[in-house]
Amino acid sequence: QWQLVESGGGLVQTGGSLRLSCTASSYILRYYAIRWLRQGPGQDREEVSCIHKSDPEIYYADSIKGRFTISRDDGNNVVYLQMNSLNPEDSGIYTCTAVPTCRAPIHSTSYWGQGTQVTVSP
Repeated sequence: QWQLVESGGGLVQTGGSLRLSCTASSYILRYYAIRWLRQGPGQDREEVSCIHKSDPEIYYADSIKGRFTISRDDGNNVVYLQMNSLNPEDSGIYTCTAVPTCRAPIHSTSYWGQGTQVTVSP
């Protein structure tokens, strides 16, 4: 049973938007930071964004700054990744993960989601 469940991926044209959701238990959201990773075809895994309840700092990769927004709805145990102005380079599998803090390395990841596919057509 997956502790983190993503949804919201799909196919969109260049310039379009998608909103990814990561549903987690209240325990995970209380004690862990939620980090979104993505991996495009033939590319290394990349950290996209991260948010922690206790840490006011939110992380965004330079490649998505100004286009993506991460937020959390603790009442519904969901972390969102709003993705606007999408381009084909944003295509890949997006995976929601739980880490101790947003500065923790990937190898310290405690929980993984299954991932959701995002495809941006030219």
